[in-house]
Amino acid sequence: MPWFRPYVPVGARRARVARVADELRRSGLDVQPVDIAGRTIARSFWGRRWCDHLESCSDFENRLPRGRTYVRNGSVCHLDIHAGGVDAMVVGSDLYHTAVRIRKLGKAAWKAIRTECAGRIGSVLELLQGRLTDHVLRVVTDPDRGLFPKPGEITLTCDCPDWAVMCKHAAAVLYGVGSRLDDRPELLFRLRAVDAEDLVGGDMALPVGAAGDDVLADGDLADIFGIDLAPADGGAAAGRKTAGRRRKPRRTGRTGAPPSGFQPTGRRVAALRGRGGFSVAEFAGLLRVSASTVYRWEAVSGPLDLRARQEDALQVLHREIEKRQTE
Repeated sequence: MPWFRPYVPVGARRARVARVADELRRSGLDVQPVDIAGRTIARSFWGRRWCDHLESCSDFENRLPRGRTYVRNGSVCHLDIHAGGVDAMVVGSDLYHTAVRIRKLGKAAWKAIRTECAGRIGSVLELLQGRLTDHVLRVVTDPDRGLFPKPGEITLTCDCPDWAVMCKHAAAVLYGVGSRLDDRPELLFRLRAVDAEDLVGGDMALPVGAAGDDVLADGDLADIFGIDLAPADGGAAAGRKTAGRRRKPRRTGRTGAPPSGFQPTGRRVAALRGRGGFSVAEFAGLLRVSASTVYRWEAVSGPLDLRARQEDALQVLHREIEKRQTE
């Protein structure tokens, strides 16, 4: 009798993935699972376009179906998108580490896209929501010259025993990227190592109401969380005296991190924004910084050098989101 693996119900698969994810969290990993409700992998403009682009590539067509099954079953227990690649973990017969390396978009290609889109996109929010003219749509989704990577620009690795270049775990991760773009479309631009604001001309690049000099408006935090920020340096006079001036980071020992509370690094800021459910544009508008500032923060691997009011606002956001998630 030929050897085969017994069928495992979807519910049992999901339960196993949940146990593995809990173990990874206890080990200290900031687990970012791909959780799909129903059979539709991606529903947003950028998520659907990513999946459509994958399925249009003849190099991938024979290996993608198994990946669809895996990602729908919740087998991708961790997926982290960064500039130039994706690092993921997929639960199959074992826990497999899967990496996708994507060539960064070349300067000439990005310049061509910017030139074609010049003056045709009103804001970063419109861009991320996919509210684009037909012309811009054709430019950014062009299979050869658009934002999506061609097969030759993608390198896949997985530590599973499958000999194929694209195993089912790698295929699941590629589909997982499409699902992740539903909630965080700005990650496509991070993946290709380009700034979405470059496609928006002039001052329209800033979110509505955002200040160009990165000054925080306390009223926004009060409106959202019903709280007030205490003056950063003790009193209004001190606040006026230090307004607009950069300060040295609060340091303890060698870490360069604040002595307590939220310790802002690029990864932690990105995680905080994700937990709060904010898009880049919303997060930037709340903190009265530009979207490019948020992109820049999230690209930093170590501690961030922030202004006092920016750091205080992040501390408040962290506390309030923690409180809401425990209520």
